[in-house]
Amino acid sequence: MEAMREIYARFAQRINALAFGVIGLAMGLWHLGSPKGFIFDEVYYAQNAHSLALHGVELNSKGMADFIVHPPVGKWLIAIGIKAFGFHEFGWRFSSAVIGSLSIVLIYFVAQKLFKSTLISSCAAILTLADGLHLVHSRTALLDIFLMFFILLGFYFLLDSRHWLAGISLGLAAGVKWSGLYYFIAFFCFMVYADYRQAQAMEEPSALRFTLRNSLLKRILHYGFLPVITYIASWAGWFVTNNGWDRSWSKNVIRNFWHYHAEILNFHTNLVEKHSYSANPWSWLVMGRPTSFFYATPKGCGSSSCSQEVLALGTPFLWWSGVIAIAITFGYWIARREWQSGLLLLGVAAGYLPWFTFQKRTMFSFYSIAFEPFIILIICYVISKFLEKDEDRRIRTRIVYGYLGLIVLCFIYFSPLYFGVTITYSDWLHHMWIPSWI
Repeated sequence: MEAMREIYARFAQRINALAFGVIGLAMGLWHLGSPKGFIFDEVYYAQNAHSLALHGVELNSKGMADFIVHPPVGKWLIAIGIKAFGFHEFGWRFSSAVIGSLSIVLIYFVAQKLFKSTLISSCAAILTLADGLHLVHSRTALLDIFLMFFILLGFYFLLDSRHWLAGISLGLAAGVKWSGLYYFIAFFCFMVYADYRQAQAMEEPSALRFTLRNSLLKRILHYGFLPVITYIASWAGWFVTNNGWDRSWSKNVIRNFWHYHAEILNFHTNLVEKHSYSANPWSWLVMGRPTSFFYATPKGCGSSSCSQEVLALGTPFLWWSGVIAIAITFGYWIARREWQSGLLLLGVAAGYLPWFTFQKRTMFSFYSIAFEPFIILIICYVISKFLEKDEDRRIRTRIVYGYLGLIVLCFIYFSPLYFGVTITYSDWLHHMWIPSWI
């Protein structure tokens, strides 16, 4: 009987997660071909993906090698949609919509492992569904939604103690963007520390020596060697062809690969061009300067002046409450040293803090999608603490429902800016709550 209950519970969890994922997919696919043409950096990534689908390597319109500053995994995924549906807006945005919906399913199960609660898992999925930044990325052929997904997947496998799969996932994350590298380091440090604490719990005479002798090499393999090998393997198209950038720089292919990466590093460290939507990391969590992916003034809104915009704006009430949740979670970590609080804070720190070291670099607030799941999970952590006490449980649960309802209403209000719906200029202006959003 107990076994049957467990099977039913697992089945119910999968149905719940799948339902949230289907809603997310429907939102991602709705009028996915609009706006027409390339929006923001689709002009690079969609065309790179098309070249990968045709040639296995990025070439320009003249068939010559193109210098590309990001690894190929995200563009290979975009290429799947192009291959399936054609080289047009729906085709090059399709994979983002699928990965965006899968990330909703994934965060449900991550929350389940962290909190063992259907309510909290549902909160995580609803908050992800109701985040405008997540939706915009799910409807745009940029790389960051893939980066976020593989980081979250690696985190799921870490929680499930499937560390080899975690390493592969993190290698794929770095194969989308180099910022995935920070999670190699963060999760490696966490696991070494976890092994050390376990050795202490086992009352080993020298917990540190025991950890170094029995766990260090294993963790280096999991979160160092395997991700690097996976990352290198993701460049297979460049290795097996002869016309990729720097492929024939010398007679030694390894030397060529190293030189190419040195050039990429030089590009990123010297990217200091001014951009009207650049945003310092200090403003990211409060959405101080969201990135406009697209803006036009079409007709057909019933007014003499119309606006159509796709704005990479996280749902304001969600992100602003996330800042408060981070502070509360930090307080819990200081007071109780609970592993959930420490690990979730580490997840935010790994994706966020490194950007502060590049103060002169051109940066955008939409990069924060990489650690958005950890913001949402931190909010869920605070909710779990709020519901921890038995007294007034019903009232507390209603307050949580009220909070979720407020987030959803805020998301609905800003949805024209997420879906790129044409509205009157005055209506658009009413959505610009902060002058820096314009």
